[in-house]
Amino acid sequence: MALKKYDMSATLDVITVGECLVEIMRDKRDIPHYVSAIYLGPYPSGAPAIFVDACARLGLRSGMIGTVGKDDFGKMLLDRLSMDGVDISHVKISEEYTTGVAFVTYFSSGQRQFIYHIKHAAAGQIFPEDIDPGYLKSCRLLHIMGSTLSINDNCKRACYKAVEIAKERGITITFDPNLRPELLDVATIRGISYPILDVAKVVISSESETKALSGHDDLIAAGRKILELGPEIVVIKLGGRGSMVMTRDEMVMAPAIKVEEIDPTGAGDVYDAAFVFGLLNNWSLKEILRFANAAGAIKVTRFGPMEGPSSYEEVKAFLREHEEEII
Repeated sequence: MALKKYDMSATLDVITVGECLVEIMRDKRDIPHYVSAIYLGPYPSGAPAIFVDACARLGLRSGMIGTVGKDDFGKMLLDRLSMDGVDISHVKISEEYTTGVAFVTYFSSGQRQFIYHIKHAAAGQIFPEDIDPGYLKSCRLLHIMGSTLSINDNCKRACYKAVEIAKERGITITFDPNLRPELLDVATIRGISYPILDVAKVVISSESETKALSGHDDLIAAGRKILELGPEIVVIKLGGRGSMVMTRDEMVMAPAIKVEEIDPTGAGDVYDAAFVFGLLNNWSLKEILRFANAAGAIKVTRFGPMEGPSSYEEVKAFLREHEEEII
């Protein structure tokens, strides 16, 4: 897994567009939001923010386009992203809207339930005019998430503009559907995802998202359907079973690394970052899956959405430690 030199003609390796939130989390499982009980937090969060923070910690030159409020929650987010090396020059600070918030509770079944303050918060104030073509053209890869498409029309149009610029420039586009039924129904999300699927090189989704996005209950048929829509690579996160990748010519699988789960929040976003890291370093698909599985496994052992691997070296050491499990 020797690292390759980056294309230094690009100022940044990765840019994402999307929501910056703080997350307030139940301290125990199986407690619905309508019950008075303890929450922990706030923790810096938002799927695109978790993703780009993980990219920076792995060593990618990373930037974000988004909005926070001029409040303590916004300061928390900006401080954390900046501390971890994310370029925040295109994250606006709003004086009119407060920073977005998500309340989350987990259940023993593996399900989770969100209550969001996003659409009418600073997180939802991303507009096409916030997409600076000069800034976007400076990167090698643009990552878009379905949760951002789902917030409101202006966020969706901002993502579409970013994708259009990336396509014209020949920038690699990756897409995580990141379905959030609390924001939009699946059928609508499927429809607004099609313009991204048409131009994305890679789609990275969970098993349930792959089936929902494709309209197929059979996982292999679902993956093939998404490939027909345009992407070259479909990555499917299988949770405790590992992950798999499909192209038009091959299918590769890698087993999960068994760890004690503390908090799964953000694991999928960290996985995305690790996959992008391997992709930009021209690794084989098998190598990328192993690396991404390891990064996700590290994340679930830690409480807090952004508490994934601290560095590329930590993931390498984790892989060496668990080498016999992933052969």
